[in-house]
Amino acid sequence: MSLAFLIPAALAALGALLIPLAIHLARRSEQRPTAFAALRWLRQKPKPRHRIRFDEWPLLILRLLLVALMALLLARPVLHGGESHAPYVAVAPGVDLAKARAALDSPQARWHWLAPGFPEVEAMPDAANASLPSLLRELDANLPEEVVLTVFVPARIDHADGRRIVLSRKVDWRVVPGAMTADVAQKALPPLALDIHHSADRESAARYLRAAVRAWQAPDQPKPVSVKHFAWLAPGDVPSKVRDYARNGITLLLDADAKFADVTAWTPLWRDEGGSTLIEGAAYGRGRVLRFTRTLAPQAMPQLLDATFPQHLRDALEPPVASPSRVLSAEHTPLTGGPTFPISPRDLQAWLALLIALVFLLERWLATSSRRAVAP
Repeated sequence: MSLAFLIPAALAALGALLIPLAIHLARRSEQRPTAFAALRWLRQKPKPRHRIRFDEWPLLILRLLLVALMALLLARPVLHGGESHAPYVAVAPGVDLAKARAALDSPQARWHWLAPGFPEVEAMPDAANASLPSLLRELDANLPEEVVLTVFVPARIDHADGRRIVLSRKVDWRVVPGAMTADVAQKALPPLALDIHHSADRESAARYLRAAVRAWQAPDQPKPVSVKHFAWLAPGDVPSKVRDYARNGITLLLDADAKFADVTAWTPLWRDEGGSTLIEGAAYGRGRVLRFTRTLAPQAMPQLLDATFPQHLRDALEPPVASPSRVLSAEHTPLTGGPTFPISPRDLQAWLALLIALVFLLERWLATSSRRAVAP
C-alpha cells in the first residue's frame, strides 16, 4: 500500500502549524508581576534567563494535529493498493443461492450479488434497471487482475447485448437453475410532438391525430422543445413551403388525397391484419414523407378507433430500434481479451473528515474543561 496526494501543493498549508504555537507562546500565562516597596531593600541579583515554555501540552498537541489534518484534507490523500485478492463470486439475481454455494467449495471466496452496488449475498439485491453485461464489465474493471472471478447465472439472460461479453480475465461461468427475478424497467419513450395543419373539411380527421398526440404525452413528461414532425391534412398539391420542411429534415405526414409529385416509390410502413397498407413512406431530402392511404374516418379506416392507433402512428413517425433481449446463458460465456483498467485508488477524504470532527470535539472539550487553571 502507498499513500499519495492528488493536490500535493496543498501541503503548504502545514505552515499554519505556527499559529497554535504563537497563540500558546503569547498567552502562556495570565500572571503579571506586581512591584511593592519592600523590594527596594533587597540585594539585586541577576535575573534568570527567560526560557520558552509551553503550557497546556495536550491542548497544544490537539490543535497542531487539527491543523495538520486540515492541510492533509486539502491535499486529497488517496491510498493505492490494499485491495483484497481473494476469489470473487458474483451471483445473478434469481439464481438458487444454496445450489450455487454447493457447487463451489471456496471458504476464502467473497460472495456478492451481480446487482447495482454489488451487495453481499446476505443482503437483498436490487435488480431493477440493471443490465447483467454492463454489471459484469463494471465488476471486471474494478477487480485486480489477479482475482479469480466466478459468475453464477440462470439458464436464460434477459436484456443481453447484441454480442458476447468481452472481459479482461477468464471467467468461471456457471449456469444453475433459476430465472432472473426482475426485468429491466422499460425506458420511458422520449416526448414527441406533431404539428398539425388541416383544411376546413379535414377538421374531423385532425381530431384523431390530436388524440394520438395526447396519448404519447405522459402527465409528468416535459413537452418537446422542437417539433420534428409536421402533419398536412389537405387535398391537392402540397405547397412548396411544406415540401421544404421535409427537405430540411422534418418528417412530413400527408393526407390520403394530398399530391406529392416529387416521390414516386413508396414503402409500406403500417399494414392492417389483411395486409393492406395504411401508411406508406419515402425518404425526401434530409427528412421523410409519410402518407395515409385511406381517409381519416372510421368508415374508411376502422383502426382510428383502436387503442393501438397512437402506437402504430408513433412507430411510423419514429421507427423503434430493435435490440436483442434474451439469450441462453450457456451460449453467452464471456470472452477474454478485453482491455484492462488501473484500479482506482481509495479516497480517504471521508475517513479524514470524520477524524477531523473527532479531534475538533476533543479539542473543544479540553479547551472548555473546568479543570484547566488557565485558558490559553
